Amino acid sequence: MIATIWRFRVRPEMATEFARAYGPRGDWVHLFERAPGYAGTELLKLHGEPATWLTIDRWQSEAHYAHAKASLADEYAALDRRCEAYTYDETWLGLHTVID
Repeated sequence: MIATIWRFRVRPEMATEFARAYGPRGDWVHLFERAPGYAGTELLKLHGEPATWLTIDRWQSEAHYAHAKASLADEYAALDRRCEAYTYDETWLGLHTVID
């Protein structure tokens, strides 16, 4: 299993909308659920950094993740554009192997 991790700096006035879109029942999850191999999302809000949030998206394999990125590219780009209003910075922290 692999995980992709993103760090977001969220605009304080948009925190509710951000959590709704990126949370475990949000818009991103609904998109990813359409792809084989998707295994779930976690949304974390960092303590001591009120505007900083992390998402952890789990996939059965790197191949599943690559296929999802390719097959959902147009919808991914549209949702990403819509969600840009919620943040003032986003950083991809990479692809990681999940240790069971």
